[in-house]
Amino acid sequence: MAMGKEIMGQTMVEALCWSSQPNRFWFKRQRTVSMLPPFSELKTMLQLPSPLSQPPSSTKLDECSKRRLASNPLNVTLTIAGTVALKNSEITDHKEMMMMAVMHQHFDNFNNAVRERGIVLQLVSTEIDPRTMETKLSNPVELKLPKHFKMGAIRSTFELEFEIDSDFGLPGAITVTNKYDREIFVEGFCLEGFVDIVCNSWVQPEKIHPEERIFFSNKAYLPCHTPAGLKELRKEELRLLRGNGKGVRKGCERVYDYDVYNDLGNPEKGRENVRPILGGTTEYPSPRRCRTGRPPATTDKKCESRVNSSVETYVPRDEVFEGMRKKTLDEEKLKGTTRNLIPFVRSCMSKCGDFKQLSDVQQIYKRKQVDKMKPEKGTTTPWSLLTNTSRIKNDVEDYFKFNTPPIINGASDCCIRDEELGRQALAGINPLSIERLEVFPPVSDLDPSIYGAQKSALKEEHIRSHLDGMSVEQAMAEKKLFILDYHDAYLPFLNGMNSQEDRKAYATRTIFYLTPLGTLKPIAIELSLSEGESSKQVLTPPLDATSHWLWQIAKAHVCSNDAGVHQLVHHWLRTHACMEPFIIATHRQLSVMHPIFKLLKPHLKHTLQINALAREALINEGGIIESVFSPGKYSIEIISAAYKDWRFDMEALPADLIRRGVAEPDPTQPHGLRLLIEDYPYANDGLLIWFALENLVRTYVNYYYPDGNMVRSDNELQDWYSEIINVGHADHANASWWSTLSTPSHLTSILTTFIWVVSVQHSAVNFGQYPLAGYVPMRSPHMKKLLPQVGNPEECKEIMEDPEGYFLSCLPNLFESTMFLAVINILSHHSPDEEYLGQRKDLSEWAADPEIIQAFYKFSMDLKRVEKEIEKRNKDPKRRNRCGAGIPPYDLLMASSRPGVTGRGVPNSITI
Repeated sequence: MAMGKEIMGQTMVEALCWSSQPNRFWFKRQRTVSMLPPFSELKTMLQLPSPLSQPPSSTKLDECSKRRLASNPLNVTLTIAGTVALKNSEITDHKEMMMMAVMHQHFDNFNNAVRERGIVLQLVSTEIDPRTMETKLSNPVELKLPKHFKMGAIRSTFELEFEIDSDFGLPGAITVTNKYDREIFVEGFCLEGFVDIVCNSWVQPEKIHPEERIFFSNKAYLPCHTPAGLKELRKEELRLLRGNGKGVRKGCERVYDYDVYNDLGNPEKGRENVRPILGGTTEYPSPRRCRTGRPPATTDKKCESRVNSSVETYVPRDEVFEGMRKKTLDEEKLKGTTRNLIPFVRSCMSKCGDFKQLSDVQQIYKRKQVDKMKPEKGTTTPWSLLTNTSRIKNDVEDYFKFNTPPIINGASDCCIRDEELGRQALAGINPLSIERLEVFPPVSDLDPSIYGAQKSALKEEHIRSHLDGMSVEQAMAEKKLFILDYHDAYLPFLNGMNSQEDRKAYATRTIFYLTPLGTLKPIAIELSLSEGESSKQVLTPPLDATSHWLWQIAKAHVCSNDAGVHQLVHHWLRTHACMEPFIIATHRQLSVMHPIFKLLKPHLKHTLQINALAREALINEGGIIESVFSPGKYSIEIISAAYKDWRFDMEALPADLIRRGVAEPDPTQPHGLRLLIEDYPYANDGLLIWFALENLVRTYVNYYYPDGNMVRSDNELQDWYSEIINVGHADHANASWWSTLSTPSHLTSILTTFIWVVSVQHSAVNFGQYPLAGYVPMRSPHMKKLLPQVGNPEECKEIMEDPEGYFLSCLPNLFESTMFLAVINILSHHSPDEEYLGQRKDLSEWAADPEIIQAFYKFSMDLKRVEKEIEKRNKDPKRRNRCGAGIPPYDLLMASSRPGVTGRGVPNSITI
């Protein structure tokens, strides 16, 4: 215990920011009320297990312990003192609050008249009774909740006393039965100050779920090391979490199961609202989602009925947002609604809500605040009155106007500059698409029997003059040419996309030249339609005023393509959807006692709830994605098409960089990789975090799995990986690229990649959305016009007379823009209760494993050093992609952040 005290005390944990929020429940040591020896001595007598995850039954008593046992009679009843922390569900609805107050006026009388209620708790030993071969149990203890808790107190701590036999052994779990009519949140238990059981789970009333809830102690056990007294409970808990795959899931349940994406359309509204079912077919492959079991639609039995006012989207109860996170999200939704109110009214009153001039765009954002002027204290002056008035005005403005995104930085140009287009490919919100150009002209992978011969219109004469005297072959040989290639991603869907109202798009290719300064310069843009080679056109940097504006519109189409692929593929598919099966399988196949579950636990948090909300309002038929982005109703088909090329092994950062040709293996480099673009902020910073994370995971895995036999013989681990492949990603189950899981190295790679994607990669493509994409003219989510046609006199006249006005008329209108900004502002927001990479609230689970504590300590310190290195890089004038006049620093991979929209911060999991 001295070692545990030293490890888990104030000395290390608090200094590392591992401590949790101020309202975190810290168990206090309780003294025993028994007349027998103190529990600190009794622990030795009760055959404590080895700290190295060995079963208690294999632990031998030392001579001192034998003497103490001999001096105490058998079957003596001992008393163990402990504490439990409980929490009520927070009532935010005023009507419900009043109803609860009326109901509780007669609560005690009702109990006395009908039946006594309480919470029944019982300790479970790690040992079995050798006579009955059943698990040893303490006496049941019934906790009666006081009136203040039943009346809605948020959180309370209660003292408990359990009676056990002297040969009980070490408590390994506790069962809980809730006999009240309302769910209760159990934060955790502490027994005698040395056995902690962290729960953080809702316990439903017995009449809803008659099964006892099982909470295991914090100690990690591999399946083969599970104490005899806990083996059956371990299996039973997993069985309950898996469910039976039948029926409608209820909000109070905690069942994790799989289903296809058959809930995105709404066939009951008509044929226009039908969407393909994603998953289970070769035409529309997809990862699986969390099953809800909602009834089928009346008009199409293959589709799940939509969510409505009486039917909510199911997620397991413990995945639902609570407290501060829910409050923050609701507040930001309210702001988003009010900020759209005036644009909506204007769009209803006017046929056209297009921007007429740049000042129309700037009115969306807040003006400079004058409340920074500080009059002298105690004085009332016109200035102080002005300040007070301004503060009120600013408070009101906060609900009706958007913050100015940093990307503008005082230079709100109408169009994106050439150098900014190249910089954003490396340090923007989508740094995952840029690739090295290895074949010129670029070649399409689309099936020519379906889409025809897709020969590129790009020729050497288009770009030769921009290569500093080199030929195209020389430039490619020196690895100076790069490309954003969205041709194949969009072309199969262009006819449908362009048939939608106010939607016009090309399938674009953009060629970049790596300048001697280390920046990317766009030197050619190919715009393709789907009618054949004659519909392709190439634009190059302008030579006159007319070609200048055509070039600007072409770049806007590139940005629109990029915005769609970023949101649909790199953000939703690769981080949210493809990681959901890993989360479901972890809950279904790995016991909470499993060391791998304990490692992954903070990286699973809130993602199922976020993905459910996305299916309900973002990627569904008529949702935000369809309403705002160019693909419209074809969005989910683009997602499915991209999933055909998805590979989990390529999600590892080094593998992804090599695959895209932007890095090469080089053993002389610090991380074994040489970046071909030296100033590539996402890759530069990402590699520092990747290898720090990999070192942590390798240390952790090797601690529990010293050899491959232990990996191969771990049935829970093997079932977990098998289910991910064969159920969660069933449409890729036969892919040859899945690695085996037979060595600690394999496991390290799989876990590192998963944690990387849900933490760092998600942060890189999410939390910069508003700061880096919140100015619509520079990154429009969709375009309404193609380039003006030479044979169309009206279009040519319009762009010649008012080129800026023509450009703005190609962009989303006022209401579409504010709706887009409201959504990405919410998505870029950090909750006050966010837990960031390098922070953990559950270190007590490794109190007996100082090597693990030290590994987390080292990882936390590594991330602090990474932050300092990022700060240093952001001030280096040689790094022109992250430092310079008007260039925002690249902070997205800074692990820590304050709440709000900050453009930095790497949460442990996908929480928004």
